[in-house]
Amino acid sequence: MAKAERESRRQDNKRILRRVVSLFAPYRREVILTSVFVLIGVVLGLGPPYLVRVIIDRGIQHRDLGIVAEFSVLTVLVVLAGAGMTLLYGYTSVIVGQKIMCDLRNQLYTHLQKMSLRFFTGTRTGDIQTRLISDVAGVQTVVSTTITDQVSNVAIVVSTLIAMALMDWRLTLLSVGMVPFFMAIGNKVGDFARNVRQGTQEQTSELNSMMQETLSVSGILLSKTAGNQDLLIDRFDVENRKLAKWQIKAAVLQYLFFGMIRLITQLSPALVYWLAGWLLIARGDTSVTIGMLVAFTGLQVRLFFPLTALMGAQIEILSSFALFDRIFQYLDLPVDIQDKPDAETIEPAQVQGKVEFRDVEFRYELDAEAPTLSHVSFVAEPGQLVALVGPSGAGKTTLTYLIPRLYDPDAGQVLLDGRDLRDIRLESLAKLVGAVTQETYLMHTTIAENLRVAKPDATLEELEGACRMAAIHDHIAGLPEGYETVVGERGYKLSGGEKQRLAIARALLRNPRILILDEATSALDTQSERLIQASLNRLMEGRTTFAIAHRLSTILAADQILVLDKGRIVERGRHADLLSLDGLYAQLYREQFLHEGESQPSSPVRV
Repeated sequence: MAKAERESRRQDNKRILRRVVSLFAPYRREVILTSVFVLIGVVLGLGPPYLVRVIIDRGIQHRDLGIVAEFSVLTVLVVLAGAGMTLLYGYTSVIVGQKIMCDLRNQLYTHLQKMSLRFFTGTRTGDIQTRLISDVAGVQTVVSTTITDQVSNVAIVVSTLIAMALMDWRLTLLSVGMVPFFMAIGNKVGDFARNVRQGTQEQTSELNSMMQETLSVSGILLSKTAGNQDLLIDRFDVENRKLAKWQIKAAVLQYLFFGMIRLITQLSPALVYWLAGWLLIARGDTSVTIGMLVAFTGLQVRLFFPLTALMGAQIEILSSFALFDRIFQYLDLPVDIQDKPDAETIEPAQVQGKVEFRDVEFRYELDAEAPTLSHVSFVAEPGQLVALVGPSGAGKTTLTYLIPRLYDPDAGQVLLDGRDLRDIRLESLAKLVGAVTQETYLMHTTIAENLRVAKPDATLEELEGACRMAAIHDHIAGLPEGYETVVGERGYKLSGGEKQRLAIARALLRNPRILILDEATSALDTQSERLIQASLNRLMEGRTTFAIAHRLSTILAADQILVLDKGRIVERGRHADLLSLDGLYAQLYREQFLHEGESQPSSPVRV
C-alpha cells in the first residue's frame, strides 16, 4: 500500500513538474540567454582555484613576485567577470520568473472570472483568496530564482567535479562519497516538506476564511449584535493554534536541513586533509602539493554551496508541488457557462426584448431530489412588465438568474427573440441585461467609480443625470466630496435606501434592453419610493422587465403575473384575473391587505 502511494506521488510530481516547466515556454529566448550567462559564469568560476595554485606553487614557493602579481591581478579580473555574469543571469532569471508569476496570477484570476455562480456559492471567499494570493506567492521563489539557480548549480557541480578529478581523483571520491547518502535523506525530507507545506496552506486557508467572514463589516456587525465575540475568539484561537503547529513542523524541518548541510561542510574538508596528509607523508606522493591542496579545497568549497542549494531546492521544489497542485486544481476546474464556438455577437439595437422559457428545469445540485425549477414555460413580450410572485423559496430569483446566464437550465430552453441564450455570446448578453438586486453590492471606492461599473466611459453629466432620475443626486451633491466620496466596504457609509437608489442609477446608466428588479424598492422608505417610482416607470419603458416583489401593491399593473410555488408556475395572468381564481395569489393578496391592515392602493402602480 505504501509502495503504491509512493509511486502515485512520484507520478503526480512528474505531472506537476511538466506543467511548471511549460510555464517557461513563452520565454524561451530569455531562458536561453540566461543559460548562456550561467555557463559563462560557471567557466569563469573555475579559474580562481587554478590561478591560486599557480600563485602558491610557482610564485610563493619559488619567491617569484612577478608571477604572484600577474596571477593575482588575473584572479581579481576573473572574479569580477564571474560576479558580473552572476548579476546578469540573476537579473534575467528574476525578470522571467516575475513574468511567469504575472501570467499565472492572470490565468487564475481570468479562469475564476469565467466560473459560474454555482462555483462561488459553494466555495468560501477565504479559500479563493488564499489560492490566488498566498499559494501563488508561495511558489514565487521557485519560479523566479530556484529553478534558474539550479541550472547554474548543476553546471557548477559537474564542472567542479571534473576540475577536482583532474587535480586528484582520490580526494574527489572522498569529497563526494557522502553526498548520495545525504541526497537520499534530502529526498525523504522533501516528501515530508510537501506534506507540511500542504497542511500549512490548507490551515492558512481555513484561518483566512474565518477572518474574511468574521472581520468584514457584516461579520463584525453580526458578532456585536449577537454578543458572541468570546465564542469567535475561542474558535479563532483553536484554528490559530493548528496553524502554529504546522509552522513549528516547518521550522523544525528547516533546522534539520541546515544541520545536514553543516555536517557535510565540516566533515568533508577534515577527511580531505587527512587523506592528503597520508598520501604526502606516508606514501610520499609528490603530486600532492600545497598549492594543489589549497586549490582543491577551494574547489571543494565551491562544490558545497551549489550542492547545498541543490539539496535545499530539492526540498523547496518538492514542497512547492503542494502549492502548484492547489493552483492547478483551480485552473483545471471546468467552466460550465461559456460561449459556444459559433455563438453570435448581438448589439443592443438589434434586440427587441422577447424572452421565452420553454419547459425549463433547473437544479442547483445535480443530485438533488427535487428541482428548483420544474417545467417552467412562459413568454414575456417586448416592453412587458412580468411580475414574479410566490412564497419564499418558490424559485423566483433562480428564474431571473437564468436570463443573464448566471446558470444554464438542466433541461429546456431560455430564448431571447427566438434565439437560445446559449447561442449568444456572453459579452453581448451582459450588455443586454441589467439588474437591481435586493442586496446592493458597492465596491470600496468612490460613488463615481461605482456608477462607472455600468458604463466605464460615462461622463460626470451622465452620472448626474442617472442619479437625478433615481432621486439620489441631491444627496450626493450635499456630501463634502460629492461624487468622489468613498462609500466604504460594501457601501456601509450609505444607508440601505441610498445604496438601493445608487444601484437604480447604475441600472439607468447601463440602459439595458432587459431589466431585472429583485425587490428593487425593498430598502426604500415611503418617501424615497415615491420619488423614484416615476423614474423606474421611465426606465421600464420599451424594456422587458422582470420584477420580484413580496409587496403586491407594487406589481398590480403588471402585464402578466407569474405565481410560483415549489419551482412551478401555478398561476398566471393579470391582477384582477388572479384574484378571481381565488388561488395562491388571492391568498397572498388577502394576507397582505387584510391581515396586515394595509390600505389597498387607489390606483395601480408599477414597480
